[in-house]
Amino acid sequence: MESAFVAVPTVDRPLYAVLKGQRQAVPPVWLMRQAGRYLPEYRTLRADRGGFLELVHDSAAAADVTLQPIRRFGFDGAILFSDILVIPHALGQDLVFEVGEGPRLSPPLADHALEALARVPERLDPVYRTVALVAAALPPQTTFLGFAGSPWTVATYMVAGQGSKDQAPARRMAYGDPQAFGAIVDAIVTATIDYLIGQIDAGVHAVQLFDSWAGSLSPAQFERWVIAPTVRIVDAVRAARPDVPIIGFPKGAGGKLPAYARETRVDALGLDETVDPLWADRELPAGLPVQGNLDPLALIAGGEPLAQAVDHILSAFPERPHIFNLGHGILPDTPIAHVERLLEQVRRR
Repeated sequence: MESAFVAVPTVDRPLYAVLKGQRQAVPPVWLMRQAGRYLPEYRTLRADRGGFLELVHDSAAAADVTLQPIRRFGFDGAILFSDILVIPHALGQDLVFEVGEGPRLSPPLADHALEALARVPERLDPVYRTVALVAAALPPQTTFLGFAGSPWTVATYMVAGQGSKDQAPARRMAYGDPQAFGAIVDAIVTATIDYLIGQIDAGVHAVQLFDSWAGSLSPAQFERWVIAPTVRIVDAVRAARPDVPIIGFPKGAGGKLPAYARETRVDALGLDETVDPLWADRELPAGLPVQGNLDPLALIAGGEPLAQAVDHILSAFPERPHIFNLGHGILPDTPIAHVERLLEQVRRR
């Protein structure tokens, strides 16, 4: 695939400027999972395509979903519509999304060897086509964000074959057979590096690593299975595409966030809703851009609780480059009017 990557002029894209360390008087805004189930136009399109994975693999439809919240709200960032489990799918696991049950991967690697899988990298081609379509259609001021799951979180699904509350199957394997678990993580790291570079070459301006289950690990395991693999990805992507910012989002890391920031050297750090933004501003490396961290339930509540929460976050970062976002993904029952009020409050600063 011919590369579409070009250096992005920061003056034209406020969110990209923040990722490059330039604080903006009005923080740019995007919301995790902003392209999704709370939008009626998304629900209509998904019903027409027959399911989530079918929508992801239909590049024209996935591009439309990516653009829907930009058309409706004018967010400063567009996040690629896809899923973190496209990587295990490309590594050879079968992937289905059960209605009301979530994703299922087979065979689960708790019971099968990684070597038994046959790699299918062409399964990622629809994602690259989606990126190219979105890149051609975005407003010039909008930063286009690609993403991938971080190796620990992706490995939890690959080992268990599905999501789990405490990630016990992966944690057991990481302790009991670290060599086999390390081989899974290594495969994810290699595939993720290629995947992110492929997204960049197709047209994204920055990328985010989602580590949704980082909070389930002890400090030593966090160092081994979150920080170390993330360092490898950041170093490789930065060496290949040095102008592209990388956002790290280790959800639930709490007090381990400063170490994550220092050791991974990500360009920006996502904060989940459990992090005190005043603590983050005090403890994180000076000048490191941060993203977050409104509780998605405060957005559902609306009214004065929402207004107070937004003001608290905005006031916590008087000097630090800041991207306003949620502490995790927007929930399906979020009223659209509350999103509109959130944007109005942030942008009237």
